[in-house]
Amino acid sequence: MQQEKLRELLADMSLPEKIGQLVQLSGEFFQSKDISYGPIQKLGISQEAIDLTGSVLNVTGAHATKQLQEQQMAKQPHHIPVLFMADVIYGFKTIFPIPLGLGATWDPELVQQAFRIAGNEAAASGNQVSFAPMVDVTHDPRWGRTLESPGEDALLNARMATAMVTGFQTDLAEKAGQVSCVKHFAAYGGVEAGREYNSADMSLSNLYQNYLPPYKAAVDAGCEMVMTSLSTLNGVPGTADKWLLQDVLKKQWGFDGVLISDYASVYELVKHGYATDDRDSALKALDAGLDIDMKSPVYANELQGLVEDGSLSEDRIDQACWRVLQLKNKLGLFEDPYFGTSEEAEKKINLTADKRALARKVAAESLVLLQNKNDILPLTGAEKVALIGPYADEKSLIGMWAVHGDPADCVTIKEALQEELGERLTYTRGTDISRDKEKLRGLGFLTDEMITQVVSDDETEQKHHDEALKNAQAADVVIYAVGEHSFEAGEAGSKTNLHLPDNQVNLLNDLHGLGKKIVLVNISGRPLVLSNVTDKTDAIIQAWFPGTEGGLAIADVILGKVSPSGRLSMTFPYTEGQEPLYYAHLSTGRPQDGSQHVGRFVSRYIDAPTAPLYAFGYGLSYAQVEYGKIKLEKDKLSANDTLKVSIELTNASNWQQKETVQVYFHDDAASIVQPVKRLIDFKKVVLAPHSKQIVTFAIPAMYFSFYDNQGESILEPGTFHLFVGANSQDVASATFEILDK
Repeated sequence: MQQEKLRELLADMSLPEKIGQLVQLSGEFFQSKDISYGPIQKLGISQEAIDLTGSVLNVTGAHATKQLQEQQMAKQPHHIPVLFMADVIYGFKTIFPIPLGLGATWDPELVQQAFRIAGNEAAASGNQVSFAPMVDVTHDPRWGRTLESPGEDALLNARMATAMVTGFQTDLAEKAGQVSCVKHFAAYGGVEAGREYNSADMSLSNLYQNYLPPYKAAVDAGCEMVMTSLSTLNGVPGTADKWLLQDVLKKQWGFDGVLISDYASVYELVKHGYATDDRDSALKALDAGLDIDMKSPVYANELQGLVEDGSLSEDRIDQACWRVLQLKNKLGLFEDPYFGTSEEAEKKINLTADKRALARKVAAESLVLLQNKNDILPLTGAEKVALIGPYADEKSLIGMWAVHGDPADCVTIKEALQEELGERLTYTRGTDISRDKEKLRGLGFLTDEMITQVVSDDETEQKHHDEALKNAQAADVVIYAVGEHSFEAGEAGSKTNLHLPDNQVNLLNDLHGLGKKIVLVNISGRPLVLSNVTDKTDAIIQAWFPGTEGGLAIADVILGKVSPSGRLSMTFPYTEGQEPLYYAHLSTGRPQDGSQHVGRFVSRYIDAPTAPLYAFGYGLSYAQVEYGKIKLEKDKLSANDTLKVSIELTNASNWQQKETVQVYFHDDAASIVQPVKRLIDFKKVVLAPHSKQIVTFAIPAMYFSFYDNQGESILEPGTFHLFVGANSQDVASATFEILDK
């Protein structure tokens, strides 16, 4: 539609119609002829508000969306199509690893391919907007939504944000792909104590440097929508933070797309203590620049009264409505309200062989080999293998937030290994994923009947235990597949105990007592504390929730079809008491190493190591890759110069290897204390067997700047340390200087 016609449409719309474009409701409001005693009563809105709703949440499927689109357009006086929005977080039907696993690939180009596939599958099923990527930087694995984040580093998350947005939106002009809605703006990952929906409080320097860059990268990549945070930042809820939404997002960054709340968060302004009532909530949210109220009664019930009594200018409603109409127009919905929806395409493009192949590749590159004593892996394929554990033959490998995926489509670890090992493989469950019924009940998703299916009776549990020991005794190698329940990781899945369940550890202790080689495969949505199992295992593979093809990817790594290349995008703690724990921390005046003080009076714990169990960027491979010395083209730079860095890598093995070369730096002295290390660049390169390769980086001097507490970027002259290596700890170093102007 031409802009002039779109303006005419807006001018002809009634106030209730305009407000309707700013309201989003979920599918249950539209699935029944009589809902007066159902969701309409629960939310307390009118039938007219439902009929005029501008967007619909989590209704997918070509048949359902077409039918609902026709129904709603018929009710809408100007026949304006609705937007369909859904949680397409890391796949639609073809499910890729969780975003924390995608971060561990350190491969934005590969992740972009995955998100393009996810977007196209979702579009064929009638969805147009995906609530992804979630790029919140998180330093605390106690936070359940760690699952959705690429990790703990601003630069890595920013690179992934660009890839994810680009992947989703590549094919929009061809009626495919998804509008990308980046979330949660801002600093949702910084919630205190790792507790969901909690508050975040930080300096502007910390915010601008360590939390905002991924959102900025998404905006720069062209994301059309931004979702606000459910939490408060420095005392102001993200849903009504005028400084964040107007000054930062719109004025500083130039974002001109649609702003949407998270689920019911406009209503929750009262609960925060920021608004006095729903009327006040509506006024403050709209005044801050929030366009769409997701699943709350506030805009639907309050905006018209605010306009009518003069508290709110109708022009503000017009501005918000215009942005929503503009997005619909960009997608061509006024000409084709069904976008790329097609029942025929839906059947053809979902879970095809090529999509499964990519999912397998991505999953394999997300796996992180944490331990490999005496090079026990890869297995030769000739060993007798006892596959044991609650995840050994478990289909639920897609994690909590793959809401449109089907676990039945997953290939289990057993199925994948059986294909390769045949009779050399034995299997038993060994133990349940958890035997703590109260904990499972507390997850909020499982009924008592479902819990009885998860938790075996004592006799069955003992039978599984005994069978596991019998199979292990007869085997050469034990593969023990363990982890946390899929509902433990994800939104509202915060927890303080990051250890494997006691029953899983108890069985491991008994298996270890047999003296067998043990390969532990950990399935989780966050870093877990593994310090109590490292001495009982020979190899550890961190597999995340690896997705539809996860079982095959795990088998590929164990059997040596793929040399592992995943590198941690989040630090693994030695114990929960270290959290929040992250590599880019500030130095103290009394560091544990290098202090003028000795003994007790340094920054350390008296009952645990200060260092993590596994550092950011860490991961092992089957290849033997050696790093040479750093070479700098010059070691004195002006502010307009570029630092050119090279390092020679040697692959002294028979393996072809994908190696992630990581570059960090430290500003030795600054007017605001800087992190001990900060990631500045990285490259994933392919090394042929028995080869050498020089890897080069060109880093503009301005990249070594930092943010002050006014949010201004500053480059100060001085001495810097540059670090290049395989992870944040094992690095070569060099020094350079940035000269005064």
